[in-house]
Amino acid sequence: MSEAARVDDLAAAIARLEPRLGPLRGEPQVLGGGMTNRNVRVRLGEGDYVVRLCGIGAEAVSVDRETEQLAQRAAHAAGIAPAVVARLVADGGLACDVLVTQFASGPALTPAQVREPAMLAQIAAVLRALHHGPPLPTSFPAFTLAHEYAERAVARGATLDPADRELAVSLSARIRAAVGGPGHEPVPCHNDLLSANFLLDGDALQLIDWEYAGMNDRFFDLGNLAVNNELDADDELALLRQYLGAEPAAREIAALRLMRLMSDVREALWGVVQSVSSEIEFDYRAYAEKHFARLRDASADPRLEEWLDAASA
Repeated sequence: MSEAARVDDLAAAIARLEPRLGPLRGEPQVLGGGMTNRNVRVRLGEGDYVVRLCGIGAEAVSVDRETEQLAQRAAHAAGIAPAVVARLVADGGLACDVLVTQFASGPALTPAQVREPAMLAQIAAVLRALHHGPPLPTSFPAFTLAHEYAERAVARGATLDPADRELAVSLSARIRAAVGGPGHEPVPCHNDLLSANFLLDGDALQLIDWEYAGMNDRFFDLGNLAVNNELDADDELALLRQYLGAEPAAREIAALRLMRLMSDVREALWGVVQSVSSEIEFDYRAYAEKHFARLRDASADPRLEEWLDAASA
């Protein structure tokens, strides 16, 4: 999205929101960190909001805007996300969808904070609330996205190392075959558990950025959290104990560790697709390579076969 288009869409969105929420107060403030969308803090009337200018073409990386707002509404009802205030759908006067949410003023966590025992306990409670929420209308394609994203990326002109592509696809198939049965039923998942998506609002945690939400294996969220925040083996056990409310079985530990690999499959292929799809200025190829490198290392871990066996037991 070009700077001029972003400014035009923001102005159009504010014009539509003012009759409902009140007049604009002060200057909108661009918020950093977005790799798919532009997020702007806007004060309207007595309210303080985040106006998300949704990235065009994000459906190529499994974003469904209807599911996004439904997931966040359900999470807000559970007390773990800011409220959704409005959703504007792209039309002749607005080039992109717009999602408006309450602004959450708390600071984002750092990976080091995520790893603190007390914080892992809070995060486990948030994830339990999320995973016990109402079903979502779409599924996140954790085990098929390697093939799907690779096809989309190449069709759009991206180059992809055949060995990396084969690694991602084959690992996805092997891990999918290993995990299943009780505890792996599809549940509502966030699917993007970066530390920056947890805001500490007083003593409570709020989870933001729900655009990748969808039905998925709960262990994808757990593995995604673990790998994104560099949890070590002890941290993983602490997280599972808090989440499960019991000592984890060997198959549950193995499932989390396998889903760390699935998270890197997703991030690597996501970067490749975004490199030829997104209009945001970001080095997606470097991002993809970082995750492919980590995936190559993890796939060479001699414990991989043990985890596959344990997860399928």
